Amino acid sequence: MVKHIVLFNVKEGEDAANVAAIAAQHLEPLVGKIPGLLHAEVRKTFSGADFALYTELESREALAFYAPHPLHEEAKSHFFHLLSGRVAADYEI
Repeated sequence: MVKHIVLFNVKEGEDAANVAAIAAQHLEPLVGKIPGLLHAEVRKTFSGADFALYTELESREALAFYAPHPLHEEAKSHFFHLLSGRVAADYEI
C-alpha cells in the first residue's frame, strides 16, 4: 500500500476553508472511480499548510495511474488555480 500526502497553501486573499471544501468536493469522490485509489480525504489544517490531502492507494503502480488520470486532472482544475504552492510525499507500508 502507498500513502500519498499533499499539503497545499492557497493564494493570498483566498479563503483556505473554502478552497479545501472545493478540493474535497472534487477529490474525495474519486474513490471507486479510479482503480487502485482506496481512500481520499481533504481536511483544513490548524498548523503548517492551509489544507491537506491524504490518500491510500494499492501500490506504486496505482499511484502512477492516479496522478495523470483524466478524472484526477479534471478534479484539480477546480482548485489548482487558487493555490500558491503544494508539496507531496509518498511512502509504502
